[in-house]
Amino acid sequence: MKYVKIVSNLIFGLLLCAIGIVLEVNANIGVGPWDAFHIGIIKHIPITLGMIQIITGFSILIFTTLMGEIPGWGTIVNMILIGVFIDIINKSQIIPQSSNFISGLIMLILSLFFMAIGIYFYMKVQLGTGPRDGLMVVFVKKTGKSVRFIRNIIEGFALIVGIILGAPVGIGTVIYALGIGYAVQWIFELLKFDVSKIVHRSILDDYKYIKNISVLKKIGEENNS
Repeated sequence: MKYVKIVSNLIFGLLLCAIGIVLEVNANIGVGPWDAFHIGIIKHIPITLGMIQIITGFSILIFTTLMGEIPGWGTIVNMILIGVFIDIINKSQIIPQSSNFISGLIMLILSLFFMAIGIYFYMKVQLGTGPRDGLMVVFVKKTGKSVRFIRNIIEGFALIVGIILGAPVGIGTVIYALGIGYAVQWIFELLKFDVSKIVHRSILDDYKYIKNISVLKKIGEENNS
């Protein structure tokens, strides 16, 4: 039952994140840095928003792994499922496109809280961060710069590329960039979630754990024989 709960929390959190992204995009008042990057690319390549999420995540995952940041199972599931959920939601059209600023603003604010709650659910299972957060961690470790500085550089680069490629930016871009941190912090405080106590397990950690169990089991069998 413990593992069922862990997997359920992970999948539920990623679904909420996907809903948050679709709300943000469909608000039509400007998108956040990473979604500007993704939308800018799909304006020139005939693939879906979900697919470019997966491709970008996979590319980042390869880079961060080569740089020594070993992903967790949650990182891989994050990379795949958010993109899959985005495409399912978009195809079903259950989240409408905003046609005016007020409805767009409401949708954008809702997106912040869907994202924040989603991040809470997938982070608390301690199976690894998302690929983009892993990228931030790599550069923080390599440069010694602050998380805020590195995050701003990475997202600034993603936003500039998105703008160059024709992504929709606007007041929503500013609101998202300034608001997501506050939304996440508020949700974490509301749910009494101390992120500083989280220790994410990597795939390597799980491999060592399984290997140790196998060794102990073998020793036990030899002692009993």
